[in-house]
Parts: sequence; structure tokens; C-alpha cells
Amino acid sequence: MNKTIEVTTNKPTSLVAVSSLSKRDTVISILIIGLLFFIFGFVSWVNAILIPYFKIACELTHFKAYLVTFAFYISYFFMSVPASFFLKKVGFKKGMMFGFWTMAVGAFIFVPAAYTRTYEIFLIGLFTIGVGLAILQTAANPYITVLGPKERAAQRISIMGICNKGAGILAPIIFAAVILKANDTELFTQLATMGEAEKNTALDALIRRVIVPYTCIGVVLLGLGLLVRYSPLPDINTEQETAEVALANSDKTSILQFPHLILGAFAIFLHVGTQVIAIDTIIGYANSMHIDLMEAKVFPSYTLFVTICGYILGIIFIPKFISQVNTLRLFTLMGAVFTLFILFAKGQVSFLGHTSDVSIWFVVLLGLANSLVWAGIWPLALDGLGRFTKIGASVMIMGLCGNAILPLFYGYFADAYDVRTAYWVLFPCYLYLVFYAFRGHRIRSWK
Repeated sequence: MNKTIEVTTNKPTSLVAVSSLSKRDTVISILIIGLLFFIFGFVSWVNAILIPYFKIACELTHFKAYLVTFAFYISYFFMSVPASFFLKKVGFKKGMMFGFWTMAVGAFIFVPAAYTRTYEIFLIGLFTIGVGLAILQTAANPYITVLGPKERAAQRISIMGICNKGAGILAPIIFAAVILKANDTELFTQLATMGEAEKNTALDALIRRVIVPYTCIGVVLLGLGLLVRYSPLPDINTEQETAEVALANSDKTSILQFPHLILGAFAIFLHVGTQVIAIDTIIGYANSMHIDLMEAKVFPSYTLFVTICGYILGIIFIPKFISQVNTLRLFTLMGAVFTLFILFAKGQVSFLGHTSDVSIWFVVLLGLANSLVWAGIWPLALDGLGRFTKIGASVMIMGLCGNAILPLFYGYFADAYDVRTAYWVLFPCYLYLVFYAFRGHRIRSWK
């Protein structure tokens, strides 16, 4: 018997069961969550252009430049578990409103940071934006995972991925169009020959270009908070249990008693780190091949476009032609192979108007390898958690701090060796992801 039961302890009466939603309610919910993932993507992937931009404007090393991703994503480590309790207390939609408003505060912090050209204040702003995103991600990811049949979760997550990465394609291009000018290549060349006072004046003018776009972003985020708060999005119960799951979990008292969840959270930690390295380092890698910033700015969009192609393949083929778990196995293996090509492939190639070392196109192809890993890990890690689903999701979201930490390792090795050798950081990450895909997700006891 596979009867569904409700866990009602400490739950607001406004929560509804997924099974009670009509097809129309489900479609509306998916569209609204898709909008949220678009916002996540736009705000997150603009970092790909902020890193080289701050590196020039604030005169940073590779390591210090990657503190952009550290400040942005380390907030997930600190905020994910508190966010789950916060959402349980105030409700799904009200909590998401506060998440958007927190992001807006972070965007507004860019204004004083730009006026003083103080990198540390920019990092505070990025951390604050990350806090807001942690609240939103803690709500949205388990929501979309349970919003329909379990075997089609990867399909739904792939649709969200298209929204996220589609915004990621647009964000660097739009942001670069706003803050970069046609004659900036000449300016960047001249900085090395300028006197201290002249250079400071030029850099002050350069950094203040972020004021208008981030003020606009802050205003939009305030409006989106109100929009979601009063939207028809239902507060669904993400912690329903079947009788079988309830019986299996009857002796469980802690989320730490679910090895497949803990191992999955570490897999997310490594996966998101590899993903952000592939996107946020590619401009610097292109610069090492003497491709200037004005031309290299499009490379993150190439990587994200390939990622979207992977999502489309997932929507078409999962689960009709290939299961979620076999897809995860295939794409993690692909990531390990592409990493070796980045490190060892030789030769020049002309493609899409760029003449470069062939290895940079394998960095682009990491976008394909990474595309269906997130969608594969989430359903496996949350499987069978029942009443522990919400806290389990927050542990998974904590894993997003991999975006903060792994790029620092890349930056350290890029300074110590070179930007190509630093891609060795990726290889052990993909090996662990292969382990989780084949074995780790099946471990249900620490014994």
C-alpha cells in the first residue's frame, strides 16, 4: 500500500497538498517559479563580468577578484538552515518577499561602494544579495522538486535551468553593454602608463558606472517581492510522506541520519563550484590568449548557451529514453573527460570569430557537462526524506557555498602557476560526482 499521509505538526493550515492542485494551478506555479529562477540567474551570473571589471577598477589579484563569488555564495552556508525555519514561521510567499527585499538592499549598497571605490563595501553588498537569494533558493528548489511526479523532477528542474541560464546569457551581455564603452580597450591599455592621480580619477569614473544599473536592479527587486507576495502561487506542503516512507523514517531524529542526503549536499557543493569556475573564469582564460575584455565578454554566454542545450536534451529524453540517474552518470563522466581536454588539448582554432587555443572551447563545453547534474542530484538526495524534506533542502542549499570556495582555489593556483593549470581543481570534483552518481546516492546507512 502506498497511501499518502500528511505531516501536520507545527504546519500552518494554509498549506495545501500537491495532489490537490489542478493542472492549471500546477502550470501557474511552474511559470511563477520559472520567473524566480530567471531572477536568480540574472543576479548570479552577472558576476562573470563583475570579476574582471572589479579586477581592473579596484586593481586586484586573481585571488582577490574571486572574492566576488566568495562573498556572494558564502551567504548560502550561513543562511540556508535559518532560512528554512524562517520560511516555516512566516510562510512561503511572505518569506520570498523578504528574500527579494534583502537582495534589493544588497543592490543599493553598490551605490556607496562605487562612490568610494571600496572593494570591501562591494563585497558586503554581494553578501547581502546572496542572503536574499539563499532564502529564495531554500523555498524554490524543494517546491519545484515535489511539484509533480518524482520521476519527472529532472524535467521540471531542467525547465527551471533554462530560465536560470537564459538569464545568465543575457546578464553579462546587458551589463557589459551598460558599463563598458567602445574605447575601454584603449583605456585599459593606458592605465599602466598613467600617473597615480590620473589613474585614480579614471578608475573612479569606471567603477561609478555600476551605480545606475544596480539602483535599477534594487527597485525591480522591491517590486518583485510585492508581486510574489500577492501572486496566486499556492503554499504547498513539501513534506508529505507515504505510509512506507513514514514507517522507514519513524526512528529518525536527525537529518544527519540520511547519508544519501549528506553525500548529495557535498555533491552539490562540488557541482556548483565546477559550474561557476567554468563560467566565471573563462573571460580571464580568454585574456590569457590575448583576447581582450571587449571580445571575451561573450564567452560566459557561450557556456550558458551550451548549458541550455543540455537542459533541452533533458526535457526531451528524461525519463522517456534515459533515466535521471543514468543521465547523471553520463554527464558527470563527460565533465571529467572535458577537464582533461582543457588541460592537455593543443592547437589553435578559429570559431565564432575568435582565434584561440582549442582548450577554451572545452571550458565552454563544461556547460553541457554541468547542465543536468543539478537536476540529477536533487531528486536522488531528497528521496525518502518525508518530514525532513525542508531541512534536507536547506542542507542542500548550504552546498551552494561551493560557488564561494572553489573559485578561490582556482584563483590561488592561477596566481601560483597559470590560469590553465588551475583547471586541475575541477578533476577531483568530477570524480566525486561520478562516485555519487554510481554509488553514493544508494547509501542509506552509515553502517
